Amino acid sequence: MASESSGTDTWTSEDGQDVVCLRRWRGTWPQDDPHANFKSDVVAYGLLDPLHTVRGMSRNLDIPVGAIARYVLARWATGGSGGLLEIGPVMVRRLWEPVARAESAGTDEARLAAYDQLRQMLSWLKLPLDDPEIYPAQTEKGGAESPAGD
Repeated sequence: MASESSGTDTWTSEDGQDVVCLRRWRGTWPQDDPHANFKSDVVAYGLLDPLHTVRGMSRNLDIPVGAIARYVLARWATGGSGGLLEIGPVMVRRLWEPVARAESAGTDEARLAAYDQLRQMLSWLKLPLDDPEIYPAQTEKGGAESPAGD
């Protein structure tokens, strides 16, 4: 018999594997709840059946349903740290600086200035995504390749 902790949606199976009950939730919360948007998403996405997609992936990829569900949960749960790894701690701090300054000032004018600064920084960061040819290809010797025909 698998053991279940009283009042939880997780337990350990007889073979020591974690088991999670995929439960729909229709909670209520006060209007000023700082997590209201997330809770609203939990209710809305709870109307869907994620196993329909996961079972299809399992069949098509020949990977067990539980392995795919674990991957999806781990990938989502570590999204913040994954994003930090992709963008880097230095850039995260640079992006946060205008926000911190604006919040410290506490004015709409400061917040608009921070928005403008963030817009410019993000525009610069996404420039190579919008125009992949903006930076010339590099050779093994470290220099830029010459355009064809030179």
